[in-house]
Amino acid sequence: MADNWRSRIITEGIQRTPNRAMLRAVGFGDEDFSKPIVGVASAHSTITPCNMGIAPLASRAEAGIRAAGGMPQLFGTITVSDGISMGTEGMKYSLVSRDVIADSIETACNAQSMDGVLAIGGCDKNMPGAMIAMARMNIPAIFVYGGTIKPGQWQGNDLTVVSAFEAVGQYSAGKMSDATLHAIEHHACPGAGSCGGMFTANTMSSAFEAMGMSLMYSSTMSAEDAEKADSTELAGKVLVEAIRQNLRPRDIITRQSIENALSVIMAVGGSTNAVLHFLAIAHSAEVPLTIDDFETIRQRVPVLCDLKPSGKYVTADLHRAGGIPQVMKMLLNHGLLHGDCITITGETIAERLRHVPDTPDPHQDVIRPFETPLYSTGHLTILKGNLATEGAVAKISGVKNPKITGPARVFDSEEACLDAILANTINPGDIIVIRYEGPVGGPGMREMLAPTSAIIGAGLGDSVGLITDGRFSGGTYGMVVGHVAPEAAVGGTIALVEEGDSITIDAHQRLLQLNVSEAELAKRRSAWHPPAPRYTRGVLAKYAKLVSSSSLGAVTDRFT
Repeated sequence: MADNWRSRIITEGIQRTPNRAMLRAVGFGDEDFSKPIVGVASAHSTITPCNMGIAPLASRAEAGIRAAGGMPQLFGTITVSDGISMGTEGMKYSLVSRDVIADSIETACNAQSMDGVLAIGGCDKNMPGAMIAMARMNIPAIFVYGGTIKPGQWQGNDLTVVSAFEAVGQYSAGKMSDATLHAIEHHACPGAGSCGGMFTANTMSSAFEAMGMSLMYSSTMSAEDAEKADSTELAGKVLVEAIRQNLRPRDIITRQSIENALSVIMAVGGSTNAVLHFLAIAHSAEVPLTIDDFETIRQRVPVLCDLKPSGKYVTADLHRAGGIPQVMKMLLNHGLLHGDCITITGETIAERLRHVPDTPDPHQDVIRPFETPLYSTGHLTILKGNLATEGAVAKISGVKNPKITGPARVFDSEEACLDAILANTINPGDIIVIRYEGPVGGPGMREMLAPTSAIIGAGLGDSVGLITDGRFSGGTYGMVVGHVAPEAAVGGTIALVEEGDSITIDAHQRLLQLNVSEAELAKRRSAWHPPAPRYTRGVLAKYAKLVSSSSLGAVTDRFT
């Protein structure tokens, strides 16, 4: 097969004279038309620090592709900033952007008959958006992470953007001065890169490295360090070789490699959003995966890394401690990884890990020895019960006792809930219910970092529960349960909860239960009517009509 097996349709033959004329205008010469055309999908943007350092990386990717004998074609794709839109109507566009990114990469690559694509992303939805497109198209592809932000510093403490969210709760509870709040705001985000803890961006980049779709060590590099640019150029070269070998995403994205990714997510204490995104990636790759598979993997994989949000360290610390390859080698040695899975380099996982030490450096405590993990089993658990017959996702790391029964405090929007928390009207033992924030009802399934951080800041993290049909930021921790499905907008039981109802969250029993009789629920259900759509035109209206349940990944192309 020729290296330009796809692009030759636009570069060969008399009838393609006009096509070549246009390509000459963007730099092609006679000798270039037989080379593979490689897309560089750049999510560069000054909207957010997560993406503001990507343009130089894209240039290095182009250089690597050219050096390896390919012809790069740079195009842009969007991003939104979860952190900046958090707590506003704008956050409804965050999950939507995942599908816009996927659609835009698919559109550009297929319209231009590209032979392969290198995607560079930073903020949370860049990663799953790019991977969904790669799995759909199944042309040779590699993902490059824009890199993590370095921690901010204040009075000897490492700061992340979550420090600023939690500071709001501390300040509102009278536990922080004006001066300290101001200082945290100024120091939390010191430069370029995605949010620094094991939040969603770093979770997904780590998972893609484990899955074999990114170069090893690349997922935990800092955005501003020279090694990130060097790694990006190398990724361009590796991709051109993958094109020559006809190594495609679906050769790499298999059931076994997804299990590897999920095992690493558990071991590093990753974000709840990984559940949603990997269900969507598996759907695009046509790999069977259900929400219950996450629970199976949770029960066999320990949490090995002490990382924020609930732990001590940031992702830059994990990189210095050996990064994802060190975690993978430990899992491999204990039979928790499929070592025969192929990677984008053409080597297997086991081959790529052969020179990695069997045990972590004893002079660091970011990565725990396998025998003394942070937690003996994974931290992302799937709850079910009459409140979530399709399932819900709880993150139980950092929770002293993941079991609570208490009275419901019901809110039909995130804003109403945050107002109540900041007004100090939430009491220990309460279970907050935020509904009509699901994929259809929001629409867009907003993240609830503002209220959950306010709860932590107010000192209620171990005494208040929160459930929602929306999502949580990777920076969230505490007694919180998201992705409740079916959601309120389609008549899920969460729509029937009334103020003061007894609710049980029990992670040990994997239970999310509304303690109300079936007869009473039937009565309430007969009186319930779906709310009018919040949007009737534009992208949010289209999304609400197309999107699936969160238990299926909130995908927009599931038509059977």
